[in-house]
Amino acid sequence: MPVTDLVVVAEFRDYIYPGLVSTGKVERGVDKPFHTVINGENFHALEALTFTHRGKIDVIYIDPPYNSGARDWKYNNDYVGEEDLYRHSKWLAFIERRLKVARDLLSAESSVLIVTIDEKECLRLGLLLEQTFPEARIQMISSSINPAAQARTGSFARIDEYVFVVMIGSIAPARLPLSRDWVSSKGRTHTGKARWDLLRRSGTAAQRKDSPGGFYAIYVDQESKAVVDIGEPLSPGDSTPAPGPIGSTPILPIRKDGTEGRWQVSPDTLRSYHGQGRVKIGGDQDKGFTVYYLKPGEWKKVQSGEYESLGIGPDGALMLSENETSGENVLAIPSTQWSIPSHDATQYGSRLLIKIIPQRRFPFPKSLYAVEDVLRFFIVERKRAVVLDFFSGSGTTAHAVMRLNRQDGGRRQCISVTNNEVAADEQTSLRRDGLRPGDPDWEKWGICDYITKPRIAAAITGKTPDGDPIEGDYKFTDEFPMAEGFEENAEFFTLSYETPVSVSHNRAFARVAPLLWMRAGSEGRRIDAIPADGWEVADTYGLLTDLDKATAFCKTVEAKGTIRIAYIVTDDDRRFQAVTRHLPDAVEPVRLYESYLTNFRFSMGR
Repeated sequence: MPVTDLVVVAEFRDYIYPGLVSTGKVERGVDKPFHTVINGENFHALEALTFTHRGKIDVIYIDPPYNSGARDWKYNNDYVGEEDLYRHSKWLAFIERRLKVARDLLSAESSVLIVTIDEKECLRLGLLLEQTFPEARIQMISSSINPAAQARTGSFARIDEYVFVVMIGSIAPARLPLSRDWVSSKGRTHTGKARWDLLRRSGTAAQRKDSPGGFYAIYVDQESKAVVDIGEPLSPGDSTPAPGPIGSTPILPIRKDGTEGRWQVSPDTLRSYHGQGRVKIGGDQDKGFTVYYLKPGEWKKVQSGEYESLGIGPDGALMLSENETSGENVLAIPSTQWSIPSHDATQYGSRLLIKIIPQRRFPFPKSLYAVEDVLRFFIVERKRAVVLDFFSGSGTTAHAVMRLNRQDGGRRQCISVTNNEVAADEQTSLRRDGLRPGDPDWEKWGICDYITKPRIAAAITGKTPDGDPIEGDYKFTDEFPMAEGFEENAEFFTLSYETPVSVSHNRAFARVAPLLWMRAGSEGRRIDAIPADGWEVADTYGLLTDLDKATAFCKTVEAKGTIRIAYIVTDDDRRFQAVTRHLPDAVEPVRLYESYLTNFRFSMGR
């Protein structure tokens, strides 16, 4: 067998040494952080990211294989087809390994994992998420992505998919100005209009006997509809309120079926609310008055300025700026049922992608605006958020992050991880031509090289891979010509696997250099070689390899003022501690051994 036909492999539990090799970049963002695209097996890439981003990721958005039986994903290097009796178990094992590593990357204080899936695995995925993230708050959204409907023989036509939202720590969806497509016509709970709830209790424990102290009279002026008095609870068996002020009508909590009910709060609490303007009267004398009040949650929004108070009205109730003009957006957190025109995956996924990279096809890309919208709920106030997509496919997530940055001047960055897998049908054709994985004429048809990298580069430059201006405009939240591109930076990497020989002789520093740069924020200049002077300081980090030069290194780090991390190469813990004492408090010291890649090794069997 010719030597060129030999391929080096690692046993399942062998240690491997990951590195990154730059394969190109696009720079239009001046000093902004770089978005990064990593071509490699995503489990190994996630392991490498535990060094660069452990506990630092704000959002993970993934669109994993849907396990439809279409032979679009592999387990142990074999495609999993519909006939495989173990395909559900294989899919769960495949996803679980990655989620466990991803969990270590998410911020424990405040972060979110967003996973899209269809009905084939949604139930299993839901259980897996609960098992993997027991401390999280998990919701599932049904999102219409195919309004034309996908017909299925013997079944209902499918128009939706499911979006699992796994919220960790303090993170929560933000209230945003949303169009009427997002807000139900009957939805009072989360719309921009403040919710005035019925004071009379409904549902369970709503009868007088359930809370006798909640049966009392509220006296309402017949002309102004102002509350003029609040009585005390009536004695058991007594249903006749005492006379009130002249011109007033007493209101008791009588249910629609004529039985005696109860108010939600005690007389003393209601008097306090009334003094704050939190009680108002609806209806009229002829049809009957209805009492409404602002609950504590809505009152907090008044106090915080989320609802603008215009003062107290003639009826003694708060007047609020309701933001309810017909046709305008409303401030809202939507429900878990989304039917948004811009989320159409055909129109704003497949057809949009064809405009950006003409003649190149990718199966079922997400709507750009669907990804943008769900990210916005969680990072609208986080202008330096770090977003990770380790099933990045067509690069939609990175594209969405760039749009969010343009809308508010943000410096968010996206890490996109994808393999360079060639479609199964295309592989058959290439093998007939005598090609195999690793050959340039094979690799150029892979997902990363053929779709992901060209799409992200084209989005930034505003030009197709052939150099032509992209035709058409972006729609919805931010409308502008796609040919304008974005003021963003992106660099493309391939995950490499280094040999023990190169590690032991420190000949692989160039492969680990991008990891050091990424840990420091993926900004500015990168130190790509071992510094000849024993130390070097870039824009956001420094590297000290000769501890005899520590004094000069520490002084330069302090003078620079923008350094976040100082990498110190030593096997001696005492010398490492001695150097760290001279570094500014804001600089994170990170100890590297002299065999650099030993820091990043991991077992193939994890």
